[in-house]
Amino acid sequence: MRRGKRLSLACLPIALSLFGCANDTPRFKATINQTASLTGELPADPLQGRVISSSINRSDSTMSTLYGNDVAVNYARSHAQHDYPNGSVLSLVTWKERDDDRWFGAKIPDRPKSVEFVFVTATAGGHTSYSYQKFEGSPLKKVAAEDGAIPNEPELALLSQRASVLP
Repeated sequence: MRRGKRLSLACLPIALSLFGCANDTPRFKATINQTASLTGELPADPLQGRVISSSINRSDSTMSTLYGNDVAVNYARSHAQHDYPNGSVLSLVTWKERDDDRWFGAKIPDRPKSVEFVFVTATAGGHTSYSYQKFEGSPLKKVAAEDGAIPNEPELALLSQRASVLP
């Protein structure tokens, strides 16, 4: 009888691990945050780029991510200056933020507030040219555009952001 009790007590943890924690129903259904999607006629898809940096503005409850193509990202991660080489494309996506229903205290992107682009190209004479475009609304529509040989104030704001340090 003693041996039987010992054997049944030894089997108890195994039985509990096999049957006690089984639950096929997830607590939350995985979903995609559709409200944060970028809709509209943009010249490029910023979300296909690589992240250069990100920021949060608590005063107006927004979060922003600066994306770049490979040329821009490689330059940003190895230089502190803002004279990006020709072929660089930077885009800053700014979202309103909202509370995350699944994680207490966390914030996630809500609807897009704006998308800004800077295209760095070479002119026929070999000089650097900057093209700036800004999109707002839902769906996103172009509200500003400017081209020039010298970066304007919004372009400088994007070009001067330092790349985040990655491990």
